Amino acid sequence: MNTKAGHRGHEAQRSAMNPLRWFAGIAALRAYEPRWLFHDFVAGLSVSAVLVPAGMAYAEAAGLPAVNGLYASFAAMLAYAVFGPSRLLVVGPDSALVALIAASIVSLSQGDPHRALLTANALAVLAGAICLVVGLLKLGFVSELLSLPIRYGFLNGIILTIIVGQMPKLLGFKGKGESFIAQVNDLVDGLAASKVNMTAFAIGIGALVSILLIKRFWPKVPGVLIAVGVATALVKAMDLGKRADVATVGNVPRGLPSFEFPLMPLDQWWQLAGAAAAIALVSFTDVVVLSRTYEMRTKETVDRNQECVALGLSNIAAGLFQGFAVSASGSRTPVAEAAGAKTQLTGVFAALVVAGLLVVAPHALASTPQAALAAVVIAACLSMLEVGGVMRLYRLRKSEFVQALVCFAGVAVLGVVNGIALALLLAVLSFLWRAWRPYDAVLGRIDGRKGYHDVSRHPEARRVPGLVLFRWDAPLFFANAEIFREHVLRAIDDADDTARWAVIAAEPVTDIDLTAVEVLERLHKELAERDIALCFAELKGPVKDNLKRYGVLQTIGEGRLFPTIGEAVNGYLAAHDDVQWRDWEDQ
Repeated sequence: MNTKAGHRGHEAQRSAMNPLRWFAGIAALRAYEPRWLFHDFVAGLSVSAVLVPAGMAYAEAAGLPAVNGLYASFAAMLAYAVFGPSRLLVVGPDSALVALIAASIVSLSQGDPHRALLTANALAVLAGAICLVVGLLKLGFVSELLSLPIRYGFLNGIILTIIVGQMPKLLGFKGKGESFIAQVNDLVDGLAASKVNMTAFAIGIGALVSILLIKRFWPKVPGVLIAVGVATALVKAMDLGKRADVATVGNVPRGLPSFEFPLMPLDQWWQLAGAAAAIALVSFTDVVVLSRTYEMRTKETVDRNQECVALGLSNIAAGLFQGFAVSASGSRTPVAEAAGAKTQLTGVFAALVVAGLLVVAPHALASTPQAALAAVVIAACLSMLEVGGVMRLYRLRKSEFVQALVCFAGVAVLGVVNGIALALLLAVLSFLWRAWRPYDAVLGRIDGRKGYHDVSRHPEARRVPGLVLFRWDAPLFFANAEIFREHVLRAIDDADDTARWAVIAAEPVTDIDLTAVEVLERLHKELAERDIALCFAELKGPVKDNLKRYGVLQTIGEGRLFPTIGEAVNGYLAAHDDVQWRDWEDQ
């Protein structure tokens, strides 16, 4: 026995049985080095400088009081610091989830602020519970359901929806539209009715330009904090809330959030299930993509199932402490990395800064103009806009470009949840289409080259008289079994010589279901009536085992199975001495 392999197996088993493996942040403290403390502290301060204005902005964009963004940040960061396996990842309110949260709140709150908050809390708890179950059942692979074109289309659709929804706030008036179309109408009507508050617009556009310029030329400077801080100071110093009717955050309650389970009727929980599943899928995908990025930099492997558990608990914590759904932050995590973060303790320090602000100086947030917060959201959305990737899809794979466009249009026109559902359906249909009508080929030999090659791509390839070598590049299942049969028969009919054997080059065939088995048996019978033997080459072990269990090999005969195409050709030549065939290359 390989002793190293055995040792690794025992280590893995002990790790799986160790309950502390789910408390990754606490486990990391066992190897904590004192010199890291300063780095984590500075990184925590840096993260909080971006987190405070961004958290407030995302709360406002979701239709909630700004302070609830701070509550969500505080609870989620502490939870992730305890359970999160990534040393650098920062979780918190995220722009990718804002439209999902806002759509759910509007549909159930009916304009009641208390019900809106309760709905947001429940949505976070439900989305967190879904992530938790997925992680515990080791179903982390579900994050792969969001392919690249779907992610591009989803994000661009979300970005467009959020930007249009935030434009009225940037312009200084209130929009009421629920859907994207309604928001566009509100924006146009507001402009036509001259509702624009020029003072608020000047503050908002100034904050937006400042954030973008600072990010462009001084990326390490906390541009969001500076822009929002200056705008807040300006509004407070000049009393623009009263003198110019500039909308502000208003009074912020002092103190930390209290524990409160969102009590809602069971039917309303069911109504939130679709949005919660969408939030869980999107947030988990973001977390996996971001953690993999930092895996490559830190050379540390992160278990995506454990990441899902940590994300679920972070969302549950946010929902139970008057927050809303959270995800990994693609803007705040780089801030933590650039500031020298070493461990999950960075999140603890950032959470303590938020707590200190809520306890000591909540009044400092009261004069924050909503136009500046809208600028924060719009700036974040612009940084996430994916144009180059979509154009690359257009150049390289038109079908995936169409997927991205359909997802984009679906999110913008049908709403976020329906748009995601449409995109996932399109992805499944696209996969089924490729598997339904896969590529197949008749094979021959090329002089001077080893192996057997597609005769349609290589007309110079020579074919063995009376032998049809047919390759099928997909699993055989109910949707494509009849097409497989038709193509095999066509290849036999199109052969130059009368076929004696038909050999299926089955190396790409990874599975054969019972429907396909029935078709294979019928094909075998049809070929037998024409004195043509049906053979297989390069069948994978698990597929061969299934065929044995199905009883197909008793019908076809195990002697018709060959480990390689070359041995199948040799078997055919040995069975037919009259065939004149010379092969100058080794099989």
